[in-house]
Amino acid sequence: MRFFTGVLLFSLLSIELSAQCEGGRYRDKIFPLVDIESDIVYGQNQTYADVTEELLVDVYQPIGDTTTLRPLVIFAHGGYFLGGDKADESVAPICTDLAKMGYVTASISYRLGIPLQLPLDAPFMEAIMRAVHDMRASVRYFRKTVAEDGNPYRINPDEIYVGGVSAGGFITLHLAYMDEDELPSTINTANPGLGGGLEGLSGHAEYSSQVKGIISIAGAIGDTTWIEQGDLPAFLSHGSEDTVVPFGSEMLTLIGLFDVSEVDGSSSIHAKMEELDIDNCFEIYWGQDHVPQQNLELYFDTTLSIVSNFLSHMVCPSVPLDCDYRTITASLSEEKLEEEVLLYPNPSSGIVYLAESNARIIGVYDSFGKRIGVRTSRNQLHTDELSAGVYIVEIEKNERRFTKKLVVN
Repeated sequence: MRFFTGVLLFSLLSIELSAQCEGGRYRDKIFPLVDIESDIVYGQNQTYADVTEELLVDVYQPIGDTTTLRPLVIFAHGGYFLGGDKADESVAPICTDLAKMGYVTASISYRLGIPLQLPLDAPFMEAIMRAVHDMRASVRYFRKTVAEDGNPYRINPDEIYVGGVSAGGFITLHLAYMDEDELPSTINTANPGLGGGLEGLSGHAEYSSQVKGIISIAGAIGDTTWIEQGDLPAFLSHGSEDTVVPFGSEMLTLIGLFDVSEVDGSSSIHAKMEELDIDNCFEIYWGQDHVPQQNLELYFDTTLSIVSNFLSHMVCPSVPLDCDYRTITASLSEEKLEEEVLLYPNPSSGIVYLAESNARIIGVYDSFGKRIGVRTSRNQLHTDELSAGVYIVEIEKNERRFTKKLVVN
């Protein structure tokens, strides 16, 4: 009877997953709006200074989605393990746009701080391990919410992915490919917050921290020999002229002055994966420096496109792996709302108006989702306070919110 129940459950899950993979879900922005629940405590642990720190996560969900058992993608921000924030422009935009495609996404805080003592290789590796412990705890936390809390985020615990940008890429790669016997001897596990082996002590030890695939944007790993046949598939991207995190195998430096450690960047990781026949997408931004996606919409659009290709293949096996750029479409409801409301003049260098009496401007953001402080009224926006570039104007009409692009020249 137990075997029959297991087979029946597997069959029902397969039917639901097959249905989810239709209609552009996981590949196009089928939902116009996203809800963000911020500052959820997912664990705690000791910092390098031996202070207890609560670990927080923001969860992004598509508004209006009734699907259950959705894939979850957890991201970690950049900042060289010294700074950064879970809501900053390195991760918030991709969390938002993947949620519009039907994923549940999450952005975590993790323990920051590197004791500035030379040589830096041991303190830096210990900072990576603390952050890996925290990301593993976040995966376990979400599995706990499924098992103990009634699955409030409606996630499929067998479809969890992790990703990161810059320092977050280091975290993701080390979580995926470093085994217990590969822990560098320079790590002193007696130091604060480093106990617990690979899994760490950041919370929810009774659950698995295994994931199905990874996303690394401008990340690197301590040694590509840690990558073995049958390891996790990956999406990788990197600027070929990255001056912060090496594109290939080189010395990582702190602010270009202090040697930290030899690391293997995305180019070397891709070569190793190709050698071992591990599925991966590698997008090179030729001539670009560190994380061009964060400042240039063209590169963000390309990154989002290929990440969605990679993830949709992982979630929906019937979708072939495609590592080339694909145009992403917006939801029909979002397009219809945008057509109804005119923002003019656009482009502009002065006052912009809404040609709709029952609509109002409620926010202005840069092209990567960071809110911009600018003078507005219900129907007017003063662009003379903005630098030239592309902005996103959030508009509310009939209790529905949507966005329009505004070009300031």
